[in-house]
Amino acid sequence: MKRALVTGLLLVSPASGHHSEAGIDMSSVVSFEGTVTEYTWRNPHIYLAAETMDEHGDVIEWVLQIGSIVVAQRAGWTRDSLSVGDRITARLHPAQDGRRYGIMESVMKEGEVISGTQLFTPLVTARTSTLEGKWIGDPSDLFSYVGGFDGFFNAHLDLTEKGRAAQIAYDELSDENPDSTCIGRPTPAMIVSSALFPLEIQFDETEETILLRSASTDEERTVYMHDQTHPDPGERFFGGHSIGRWEGDVLVVDTRNFSDHRSPYQVGVPSGARKHVVERYQLTQDGTRLVVDFMVEDPEYIATPMTYSSELIFSPDMEITPYDCDAQATRRFVPE
Repeated sequence: MKRALVTGLLLVSPASGHHSEAGIDMSSVVSFEGTVTEYTWRNPHIYLAAETMDEHGDVIEWVLQIGSIVVAQRAGWTRDSLSVGDRITARLHPAQDGRRYGIMESVMKEGEVISGTQLFTPLVTARTSTLEGKWIGDPSDLFSYVGGFDGFFNAHLDLTEKGRAAQIAYDELSDENPDSTCIGRPTPAMIVSSALFPLEIQFDETEETILLRSASTDEERTVYMHDQTHPDPGERFFGGHSIGRWEGDVLVVDTRNFSDHRSPYQVGVPSGARKHVVERYQLTQDGTRLVVDFMVEDPEYIATPMTYSSELIFSPDMEITPYDCDAQATRRFVPE
């Protein structure tokens, strides 16, 4: 097999993964040549397994976690990129516990890196005069944090003592981790995830509701525009209850009544009944970008409110395909 310079694929790296770096030694890289025994095209992760030989000449199998389908497709992967029996050269970051499991850094077949690009950068191709439509962020800011989503939230969350204790006690390689199921994460996850997964805004013809949809985990949230009161605090919902109002040309969305969630920020910090999120959506003057600000407060676990602002690019031609999270694929990172 030909040798070539192999570069990491940022879009299918742990920074973009649903499970992120859970239990992975990101400071180490293992490489091997082997034969593909499995190539599974599923969400939240594509999986690749390959047989090779260890230093003793015994046959062993490595399992590699790749990105989600929509993210991997932008990096050049297709359903037909690999087949059982293909010879490959793989580089991966291995599991810390010694399992032959890891997060893919790169894969070569027949001397060529499968991926066609390292980092998806959205381009301005259209303009609009409304918030309606599909929007996606530039991942550059997210990838500036070591660990991607984990690094982002660790940098922005100022925790209470209870929040720190819960994070320390969190076992990310167990069923305690919500990523071992397909339940997803409530807002502001859809805003942060828009660096990789498109966000769609739809107005109801009666203007009584606005629908917010994310290509990540098929999340949908209805914003009620006419009823400006939240339900009784005892009535709680996975995605919270959202009411909206216009402040000039700015859409303000206020969300309360969240159900408890063990790790809504992907780093083992819970959220509780007092969680409150305020989002602000405003179109830029040239109609090419959407400025999205959010504020999260949850005094039980977060000492000071978390605030963040990002710009999303209007992308009307981008598809939002069903996520269809696979129950087996989502928990494959958990040791048996």
